[in-house]
Amino acid sequence: MEHAKALLALEDGTLFEGEGFGAAGEVGGEVVFNTSMTGYQEILTDPSYSGQLVAMTYTEIGNYGVNAADAEADKPHVRGFIAREFSRRASSHRAEMSLAEYMERHAIVGIHRIDTRALTRLLREKGSQRGVIASGPGLDATRDRDRLVAAARAVPDLSAIDTVLGVTTPRRYEWRGEPEGAGGGASGAPGHARGAAGPTIAALDYGVKRNILRSLAATGARVVVLPAKTTAEEVLDLDPDGVFLSNGPGDPRMATYAIETIRGLMEKRPIFGICLGHQLTALASGAETFKLKFGHHGANHPVLNQATGKIEITTQNHNYAVEPESARRAGYAITHWNLYDGTVEGMRHRELPLFSVQYHPEAAPGPHDSHYLWGQFLSHLGVRDR
Repeated sequence: MEHAKALLALEDGTLFEGEGFGAAGEVGGEVVFNTSMTGYQEILTDPSYSGQLVAMTYTEIGNYGVNAADAEADKPHVRGFIAREFSRRASSHRAEMSLAEYMERHAIVGIHRIDTRALTRLLREKGSQRGVIASGPGLDATRDRDRLVAAARAVPDLSAIDTVLGVTTPRRYEWRGEPEGAGGGASGAPGHARGAAGPTIAALDYGVKRNILRSLAATGARVVVLPAKTTAEEVLDLDPDGVFLSNGPGDPRMATYAIETIRGLMEKRPIFGICLGHQLTALASGAETFKLKFGHHGANHPVLNQATGKIEITTQNHNYAVEPESARRAGYAITHWNLYDGTVEGMRHRELPLFSVQYHPEAAPGPHDSHYLWGQFLSHLGVRDR
């Protein structure tokens, strides 16, 4: 739906007036901003955005349309989409449909033609806000303000919800390449089996992105994806050479089953965690996590690699971080630091074959500065007698 009136109400009472884009309706969630200039389809389909209304800071979104190859999951996971301007035209030979058609098809409510600079400044100053997007005929800012602000304040706090169980795979499967016509997926559809003779990696799915599975398979490994509630005993029954802990949404403290599983694996197999997997690793070791004021969301975040002294430009999407002193007490050395706010971006255990990073080395969307981490994980696996 285009041209219809749309309103964005925040829990602090702020109201933005704009135009609707995509599906009509009313939807609530946690409002966050993303600083990426491209990759909006990967953002829409990233399971880590479950329960959130995502505002893009770049001025025009949708220029190159949508195609199946760029999806990070079978469907979008954002609750709503916000931009200064959504392009109504798809100008790319790769486009299979416009962004508007895609959002309508998947019932994603959007709003554009609002001042996204003002919205971003508000979120930076006040922190992430619960909000509601309403789009459709008959909306009136004066008449509907109080109702929508009240609806925003009634949106559930994501820190009190286990959002992982809504995005994890319901069953175990082996990643066998790209499902036909999808450019990637997690369905076990026919495809070219990769890494059949290589090491086996058990990937615990807390909301895994397709490009993560592609990246793991590109190392030559056999990748077996497991539901989030898989126990340590069930993982070890597969006799994997290593364990990967994926990205995912929400407060890591809510996923107590994952923490217990990781705790049971830490001294038995090499482990590599990213994003939520990084936070869960910290909690399983006895370290602490905390919620950031407005999170890190974008494809241009500078991270200092302590070992090399180099700055990596990284893709990030998280609202929580690891408390550094607690990580040190739990046996970790801090390997990477965020140069925006000094938060922990990577850590390595001093005694166990265990390391993790807060950012996304698969870089979809984003730069490729951190692709070396996949090979680094493979080097930790070693060769075991089977």
